[in-house]
Amino acid sequence: MTCSLLWLLAANLIAMLPSRDHHWRAAYALIAIGIPLAGWLTYTSGPIWGMLFVAAGASLLRWPLIYVWRWLRGSPRV
Repeated sequence: MTCSLLWLLAANLIAMLPSRDHHWRAAYALIAIGIPLAGWLTYTSGPIWGMLFVAAGASLLRWPLIYVWRWLRGSPRV
């Protein structure tokens, strides 16, 4: 549980920093760490905490999710 809260804190701090690439490199790293962390949190603390963590992570990383959703639907990038 503590690791998940630290991940959320780090994601918020990274979002506050200026970035030339609009935080895409940080988003890739956060996704690579966050997916296994969500699985581990769900396994140890239960599905409700896992879903809350995934929802919080999705709210922080909404643009990668929007681009994946558009790619899956076949919509052009705008």
